[in-house]
Amino acid sequence: MRIATWNVNSVGARLPRLNEWLELAEPDVLCLQETKCTSDAFPGERAEELGYEVATNGDGRWNGVAILSRIGLTEVALGFPGQPAYAPPPDEDDPALIGAPPAVEARAVGATCGPLRVWSVYVPNGRSLDSPHYPYKLEWLAALRDALASEVKPDAGFVLTGDFNIAPTDSDVWDPKAFIGSTHVTKAERDALKALRDLGLDDVMPRAMKHDTPYTYWDYRAGMFHKNMGMRIDLVLVSQLVSSAVKDAYVDRDARKGKGPSDHAPVVVDVAL
Repeated sequence: MRIATWNVNSVGARLPRLNEWLELAEPDVLCLQETKCTSDAFPGERAEELGYEVATNGDGRWNGVAILSRIGLTEVALGFPGQPAYAPPPDEDDPALIGAPPAVEARAVGATCGPLRVWSVYVPNGRSLDSPHYPYKLEWLAALRDALASEVKPDAGFVLTGDFNIAPTDSDVWDPKAFIGSTHVTKAERDALKALRDLGLDDVMPRAMKHDTPYTYWDYRAGMFHKNMGMRIDLVLVSQLVSSAVKDAYVDRDARKGKGPSDHAPVVVDVAL
């Protein structure tokens, strides 16, 4: 069984690449983040032709998550119990949100796919340590942990995957000194990630396709991909049953190359269940 996760940074902009990758990689379950479209507008026609069922949670031009499965798709959950709403502050920098009421963002979707309970999540970025997005990020992670506590069992198939916007350790960023005073690497964020893992989840470490650094994200600016100035922030957290069945895991760095790529690469995990 092949499980994959990919922040596509707009499914519309990346659709030809996505459809081609589905045919090449042939994942049984693919989790997507930053689809940036409403659920009704998700362009899943080609995926369905390839045998995938699609569950999406999207509300417009930001955020958005999806699960594509060709091994079954039932018990779909759009968001999770207790998911906090984002309340735009008075100095919100997105004009579309200024004055908007608190809203639960489209950042999580769960489904049962064959023997697995799967969650695709797009964790809030946090932006900066003095931004209202930062405490919101920590609150969101704590609520996710509480919501999933009852679903994680060592002898059950469980996968929590997506763009966590957290580098688990200093070795998961190209230069720890460059991130001092920034989000993604703070103790509070890493403690929140550890609280999720303490439910009984293992962080599947993928092998790198190049440079021996399994980064999954490289900023578009200044040739950072070619210089390998990246981060590992797209994670696959799995229950003990799944962890013990992992046969291979890798970052498909080739999907980050070429014209018009996402700034993230897919993470692929093969398991023998």
